[in-house]
Amino acid sequence: MSLTQFRAEIDDYTNRVLGVVKEKYGLKDKSDALKKFAEMYGEDFVEKEVKEEFVTEVLNIVKGYHSKYQKKKMSLAELDKISGM
Repeated sequence: MSLTQFRAEIDDYTNRVLGVVKEKYGLKDKSDALKKFAEMYGEDFVEKEVKEEFVTEVLNIVKGYHSKYQKKKMSLAELDKISGM
């Protein structure tokens, strides 16, 4: 697992939530509290690992697009549209 450092400005409520998570789980700092929070609720928004079926579906969408439009590059908006996002 790679680590990324960032500086964030958070409001008072978010600070209190991270403080409660830190204390509840006996974590050493709010950075660990943020990791715990992401671990607990992150999969509601993003899958931890990409499923093979999803990758295959996206590759088939792109392949179909390229066979139809050949040398035209696909924009992210077009990919979102044809993938139903």
